[in-house]
Amino acid sequence: MSTPIIQGINLSRWYGVVMGLNNIDFEIRPGITGLVGPNGAGKSTLIQLITGQLQPSSGRVRVFGKAPWNHPPTLRRIGYCPERESLPEQLKPLDWLKGLGQVSGIPASAFPKLAQQLLHQVKLAESHWGKRLGQYSKGMRQRVKLAQALMHAPDLLILDEPMNGLDPMARQEVGEILSALSREGVDILISSHILTELESLCKNILIMNWGRVIASGAKDEIRSDLSQWAEELVVRCDHPGKLASILFSEDLLLGFDIQASEDKLAFRIKDPGIFYQRWGDLLQSSGLKIYEIKSKSQSLHQIFNKVTA
Repeated sequence: MSTPIIQGINLSRWYGVVMGLNNIDFEIRPGITGLVGPNGAGKSTLIQLITGQLQPSSGRVRVFGKAPWNHPPTLRRIGYCPERESLPEQLKPLDWLKGLGQVSGIPASAFPKLAQQLLHQVKLAESHWGKRLGQYSKGMRQRVKLAQALMHAPDLLILDEPMNGLDPMARQEVGEILSALSREGVDILISSHILTELESLCKNILIMNWGRVIASGAKDEIRSDLSQWAEELVVRCDHPGKLASILFSEDLLLGFDIQASEDKLAFRIKDPGIFYQRWGDLLQSSGLKIYEIKSKSQSLHQIFNKVTA
């Protein structure tokens, strides 16, 4: 198994009497990871700890094996795109990126080529480069923020609500950008409420609520771990009523719905582990003709809604 790039061990952070994070343990491994949870779940506090903006009240956080707080070698490996923005409205994007690059220690000779490459990478049209940032739409400003986070070629990119203000086509483009970065070896942590976008992008997820980690790991692992949730199947066969009777008599179902006009049986499984051990033998012995089987597997959106309810 790959070494975690980010790790929390008995990690807590409180603000006076308010608990931001409550003794959490987690590991984030290479690739693209989605950080999800409702407002107040502790996502922003966790991001601030990972990026070295806050120090843990107790426990430890490690990024590439090191504590990020007051540790410049680790912080130089992190690119951060915050949700909030304070772009200088009077500057043009190339000037802004050049200034940030100089602060980061990038030689002036690298400009303007590097800034132009970054703006191309985030797909900001050249026709907008001559405009001041104050004239930019929310979506255009998000692209500039992403470009500035990539300025120093980080190993870890942390994005807080990067899809805000983007239309569906632009969100798809940003997703393609992030996927390309991941293929190049950049590890990415994305905090977002746009769960469908995370599901298509992320192999791993970390779900939070009330300052605690509710579930973490690969999406498929989480679905498996939460096997007590009812899974649903829809089966089209020659005698859906007979199939319902067989499965119900074996105490395998939580409920079912016979759609006689379509020769379909929709049902909820009580225990997926037991059900799938017996499913094949039951079908074979039933003598039924099975035309179609569809699985309504848990989506990331469904998982999120159930564990944060």
